[in-house]
Amino acid sequence: MHVLLTGNTTFKLANFREGLIRRVLADGHRVTVVAPPDEYVEKIQALGCDFVPLQIDRNGTSPISEARLLFSIFKVIRRAGPDVVFSYTIKNNIYSGIACRGLGIPFVPNVTGLGPMFNATGLLNRTVQALYRVAFGKARAVFFQNSSDVMLFTGSRLVSKDRVRLLPGSGVDLNRFAASTLPESGEGIRFLLVARLLWDKGVGVYADASRKVRETFPQVRFQLLGPLDPDSKSGISRAQLDEWISEGVVDYLGSTQDVLPFLQAANCLVLPSYYREGTPRSLLEAGAVGRPIITTDMPGCRDVVVEHESGFLVAPRDADQLAAACEAFLKLSPEEQRAMGAASRRHIAQNYDEEIVIRAYLGLLAELPGNTQPAHGKQAV
Repeated sequence: MHVLLTGNTTFKLANFREGLIRRVLADGHRVTVVAPPDEYVEKIQALGCDFVPLQIDRNGTSPISEARLLFSIFKVIRRAGPDVVFSYTIKNNIYSGIACRGLGIPFVPNVTGLGPMFNATGLLNRTVQALYRVAFGKARAVFFQNSSDVMLFTGSRLVSKDRVRLLPGSGVDLNRFAASTLPESGEGIRFLLVARLLWDKGVGVYADASRKVRETFPQVRFQLLGPLDPDSKSGISRAQLDEWISEGVVDYLGSTQDVLPFLQAANCLVLPSYYREGTPRSLLEAGAVGRPIITTDMPGCRDVVVEHESGFLVAPRDADQLAAACEAFLKLSPEEQRAMGAASRRHIAQNYDEEIVIRAYLGLLAELPGNTQPAHGKQAV
């Protein structure tokens, strides 16, 4: 079969869907990736995929530009002629769904997060919900990454319950992200936040909490890893970042193509996001490595933590609670910190293995007309 994958960055497809792509190709299927080009195009092509570039303004809301994007996606899918389309991220899900509905092509979106628009009310929110209803109305199945999003979509009648399939996020490769021992704290505990530098990801809350914690624990480091996103309405400016750096509030590590050594060097992963996440990949990878996690009691985030066993949950936008959770971790003995890291690894290994996600996709492929490959297991439920 010809399988088309589309998302808003080549980076996410190359890294978060590599295992799935490899297995689909190994089964003899053809794979085309449609996404904005970046430095990961060569990796996608090296895997054996065809690549079609797509220009997307991830933050744009102009009706004219959005109509052009819908038309572009329609043309790409019609020209490619796939047997099924797997889509990820908001605009790709909506516009690919509308295109596939018009073209009569089986369509399977993955709701990887809802973004800030679902935190608000108004015309934009109502418009997006109406588009979801059209895009998902004829979907073969709709994958969700957390039960809260399932309840929101089914409760608002954006998708029928019989099309819903629940996955453990994007899953994580437990072999690549193997458990490792927590680093010694002789040079000070290192907290780490891995994310695009957006206010919605709680980066500002993280900086405020650092300021509070370091009054009592000045040796503690609050590290920040991830790219600036100046095009986002929620993007943190370089000037603001430089101010935090000069104040000593955060240590900025830049961005990277390999997050693993940074996770291994950290004592605890922090993500104070109030963005409507699917299931944050950074939490899955950190937990797999055996790092305790401090994150918000938000959909997608809360499921990754066993409260007080593998980490701590805090209220969104609350720097005081975040600071208190960081201090609670600092007051644990080294043995208790290691036990928390081991519990984090166990929780991820038992519930978020990438193999669960891959089997769900391969099982769905086996259901499609014209596929001669046997099913690889039942879908996640």
